[in-house]
Amino acid sequence: MGIPVIAEWTGLTGASQECEVDQSRVPDQPEVARFEQAVLPHLTAAYNLARWLTGNEHDAEDAVQESYLRALKFFSGFRGGSSRPWLLAIVRNTCYTWLRRNRMEEPGMELDEELHVDTSSPSPEAILLAAARSDLVRRALEELPAEFREIVILREMEGLSYKEIAEVTAIPVGTVMSRLARARARLQKLLGEANPSEARG
Repeated sequence: MGIPVIAEWTGLTGASQECEVDQSRVPDQPEVARFEQAVLPHLTAAYNLARWLTGNEHDAEDAVQESYLRALKFFSGFRGGSSRPWLLAIVRNTCYTWLRRNRMEEPGMELDEELHVDTSSPSPEAILLAAARSDLVRRALEELPAEFREIVILREMEGLSYKEIAEVTAIPVGTVMSRLARARARLQKLLGEANPSEARG
């Protein structure tokens, strides 16, 4: 990537006006290089979390751009260690700020696709069933309350430790574990309701 990407983040491509980098503290080249090295590798994780929290690709892109602007602005305060939880905490806070501003509640979706997947055969039918199951899981995740959904995404999709999730969400490790257990139980219930015959089997 490089400096052109940073130029895009500093407001030249329509980023949120309230998040422009303070011109009185424009980062110098070594700091920009350190920022890129520490934070850019986590762009996919940032987008993934934003996509699940906002529920919309375009909004997720905006949230990630705004998050990276904030991360660049406050990077001088980053004291080392893993930059991933630090960045994801910024992304999470940015997404929740966006959600509070926009309050776009999406209606729940019906879960009526078939759950059974034949993983032993790469037949077209098996591929379609796998896609349906993936869509079912996605829809079930979207039905979870945000505080449960974010824990599942950070743990199961991003592979963060309980401690790292606690850093991102600013809650105790015990609460992380409790929410994850409750989220998994809700997912199991939602997926079971979508296909009662498989749930019984």
